[in-house]
Amino acid sequence: MFFETVAGPFAAAACPLLSSNLVPPKKHGPYTTESVDDYLKAILKLGGPQEEQVAGNSLAHHLGIRAASVTGMLQKLAAQKPPLVKYEKHRGVRLTPAGKMRALEVLRHHRLLERFLHDFLDYSWDEVHDEAERLEHFISEKLEDRIAAKLGDPETDPHGHPIPERSGALPARQEVLLPRWACGIPAVVSSVSDHDPSLLREMTRLGLKPGVAITVEAGTRNASLLVRIGDRADRVRLSQSLASGISVLPR
Repeated sequence: MFFETVAGPFAAAACPLLSSNLVPPKKHGPYTTESVDDYLKAILKLGGPQEEQVAGNSLAHHLGIRAASVTGMLQKLAAQKPPLVKYEKHRGVRLTPAGKMRALEVLRHHRLLERFLHDFLDYSWDEVHDEAERLEHFISEKLEDRIAAKLGDPETDPHGHPIPERSGALPARQEVLLPRWACGIPAVVSSVSDHDPSLLREMTRLGLKPGVAITVEAGTRNASLLVRIGDRADRVRLSQSLASGISVLPR
């Protein structure tokens, strides 16, 4: 990912505010910041709130690359000064405090950019993820602060995911994936996965978005879930792939 590939309203020639605040990425050793950031964000996500060790194979699957490549990169990140990860062969990897801080910084950039693209540039929620991925490594702290102030310091991105605070604090939420939610218990959609634009478009069609009430009806869960959405009287069947991208909280 490189800034020259970005077109449209965020292009430097079209937006002096952005061009004056885009800065070369901070370098962690000889490795590209984009690649390093992607590893750190993936470990942060897969480790979860408990910061569990992440297996190399899980990381390779998440990033879509060979396990051997992951092992080599983790060894290099662990050897940097300061180290960004703590890596134990055959056991997995965790972020160090320095690695976690960088991961949260990039995650904050990403989610603020998604909110800005959605709220001010009229991007749909199925478009913002890829654009934010391209830009998240390059914005300055000054631009980050201006975007946050312009948005009124939002707590979530368009998909309902919490935005890390400037200090790096990330509020914890006890979300449950919809397929694991008990039948008949009212819930509310808290967040949705942003990685599949086609599923996001289907959620839009069904009226599924953060803040909407949802109840799982009794019945088989092998192929699909039968749910009631909001105040609708009819019931809707959700595929497992769609339902697995929806997280809920008690209503």
